[in-house]
Amino acid sequence: MSSPAPDVIQRHRYTVEDYHRMTAAGILRQDQRVELIKGEIIDMMPIGSHHAATVRQLSKVLGLAVGDRAIVSVQDPVILDDHSEPEPDLALLHPKEDFYASGHPRPTDVLLIIEVADSSLIFDRDVKVPLYAHQGIPEVWLFDLGTKKLTVYSNPSKGGYRKVRILEKIDGLAVPLLKETTVNLSGVMGF
Repeated sequence: MSSPAPDVIQRHRYTVEDYHRMTAAGILRQDQRVELIKGEIIDMMPIGSHHAATVRQLSKVLGLAVGDRAIVSVQDPVILDDHSEPEPDLALLHPKEDFYASGHPRPTDVLLIIEVADSSLIFDRDVKVPLYAHQGIPEVWLFDLGTKKLTVYSNPSKGGYRKVRILEKIDGLAVPLLKETTVNLSGVMGF
């Protein structure tokens, strides 16, 4: 006799602490391209040369624009809550003397998150951006390499970003929470 099938499949959601223990125990390799999203370990898409070049360009122009007033973090973890630790392409962080050696940045440390998307566009837009809004990240820039458009999400709420702008041709864009700071985007990703 077989037992009846459950009505709902139960998933085990991992915490950030579980995720770090799995890495420490060797279950997840340090070089493995995964991130923790809503308690699930998600394989990240491979990084193509155009994606990598765009991230490098953005890192350079952001660094030039903000100087010592912020830290430019490239493909490093940000702990959003107990069940999510994404690795955005870039994050602009409040300055901290130890450069976050004492612990990964949290939402209150983040000024801006930038995602560069080609094959990851749907996941970035439909999963990660709403998660960033829910956690109060002030602004997200989503570069779509396929269409060469930049979507700027701002004014976060638990239900998503209240303001969404799609830009095609821009020279400079103001950095949130850093007065009189503009990033020169001409030449980045064809802008």
